[in-house]
Amino acid sequence: MERNELYPVFLKVSNLQILIVGGGNVALEKLTFLLKSSPNAQVEMVSPMFREETIELANKFNIKMNVAPYDASFLKGKHMAIATTDIVPVNERVYHDCRAQQILVNVADNPPFCDFYMGGIVTKGNVKVAISTNGQSPTTAKRLRQFFEDVIPENIDDLVKNLNEYRKTIKGDFEEKVETLNEFTKGLVNKKKE
Repeated sequence: MERNELYPVFLKVSNLQILIVGGGNVALEKLTFLLKSSPNAQVEMVSPMFREETIELANKFNIKMNVAPYDASFLKGKHMAIATTDIVPVNERVYHDCRAQQILVNVADNPPFCDFYMGGIVTKGNVKVAISTNGQSPTTAKRLRQFFEDVIPENIDDLVKNLNEYRKTIKGDFEEKVETLNEFTKGLVNKKKE
């Protein structure tokens, strides 16, 4: 069986500068995805044209939009870029420009030109679950996201907050605290097995 060797991280995109190259349907999808997960994401866009829905969403979240063709100068100060155009040479140029400047890049629907993938995400308060299919099947990630949205209870955030308060009362070093919390929470898993 093939193994997914991606390393999952949760980025504070409100602290990072992101460039989306493109203004069509895929750009709208990526912008929507980012803002749904992180409404304070720091995003700038560049494209010779933007869809009306993209303009509306960008205006709602104060996203800077540049009506211009892409060039490498738009990468100045950026931490990551997402290329979404339907023009393969433009997307590949974004990729190579980012690699030259050590900027993380995702070229939509082109896994070999991606440093990261934007997988399915389920958010319930402070709990966030990210799903990856290693870039192989966004549809599977979507279906898994729908499944987890249904099975993770809405009140999971109450559990997280209560455990955080309990954690503050535990005495001892880090290992002792982890052991105590593991013992306290293993009942959550054992009940599911019964």
